[in-house]
Amino acid sequence: MFRKGQDAVQLKSKAEIAKMRAAGRIVARTLDTLRAAVRPGMTTLDLDAIAERSIRDAGAVPSFKGYHGFPGSICASVNEEVVHGIPSATRVLAEGDIIAIDCGAILDGWHGDSAITVAVGEVSDEDRTVMEVCEEAMWQGILATRAGNRLGDIGHAIETAINTRGRYGNVQEYGGHGIGTEMHMEPHVLNYGRPNRGIKLVEGMCLAIEPMVNLGTRHVLQLDDGWTVVTRDGKRSAHFEHSVAITEDGPLVLTAREENRETIARLGLPDPGF
Repeated sequence: MFRKGQDAVQLKSKAEIAKMRAAGRIVARTLDTLRAAVRPGMTTLDLDAIAERSIRDAGAVPSFKGYHGFPGSICASVNEEVVHGIPSATRVLAEGDIIAIDCGAILDGWHGDSAITVAVGEVSDEDRTVMEVCEEAMWQGILATRAGNRLGDIGHAIETAINTRGRYGNVQEYGGHGIGTEMHMEPHVLNYGRPNRGIKLVEGMCLAIEPMVNLGTRHVLQLDDGWTVVTRDGKRSAHFEHSVAITEDGPLVLTAREENRETIARLGLPDPGF
């Protein structure tokens, strides 16, 4: 069903949320496989092939492949690439790179969507820190994804988490989104904002929470390929994302990975069933 308000937002039943968790598990396991596979000398197209095989072997379909003409099963964004990097046979990973891998899968008509940023071998302390800042901002956004809050509370939580860590660029042109029977749905979820503003969050909403944090300024631009977004100043960027359902017990992380178990317990979030 859809709730009519400031936006038309799809609400899910408990049974539908369970189906989304099933899709989310496939995304989670695929990202685990990709994290383990990342190493110097690989191409981003190599990673794309691994992802597509993992998703299809699980009985699902890659969400991204063919989406508005996108050619890959994942977005693979290296270093200064923020999001929407196209997998390529000529983009070879090198020691010290960082790569953001965004992955989506459709299972029985329901979508899962999640992203991680991975170090390629040993990376600088600066790079590792921006990855930590981005991931923590995501978790703070997730904590704000509760019935009774408003949409602006999510963006405010993300923005505050980033700003308390130092001078980082919080990308504003791109953000999170509703998710369900489509990958991108209402509402658009900004990574900045004012508390207690925007539509009211209610049980059954499912949102993708996905901050993008730059080492330099927040400013980005899109390349001529029509997809790849890069930092204007050429500095590196990190991207993390989870799909989340608002339930009576709190924010349920639909794309939770095994490595998130401790964090989910520490934050007091519902057990997603690993």
